[in-house]
Amino acid sequence: MLFTIGSNIREARRRRKITQEQMAKALGMSRTTISQIEKGIVQEVGVRKLIRILEYLGLELQVRPAGALPTLEELQREG
Repeated sequence: MLFTIGSNIREARRRRKITQEQMAKALGMSRTTISQIEKGIVQEVGVRKLIRILEYLGLELQVRPAGALPTLEELQREG
């Protein structure tokens, strides 16, 4: 799950042409932390920190039942 979230963060950051260094500085985090989150290898990441990153990139965190099929809206956003 963290790998998928990190991958989505990396993709959004790159689409906006923001470097890890720029994002880290804007959020008061280290570039290493941003890199580890994007790779899904961070040991621990607080929810508040994750939400700050997502908000910075214009993303949101959603919760749904495990194994649920994607909604039509989710499929349209991916396409």
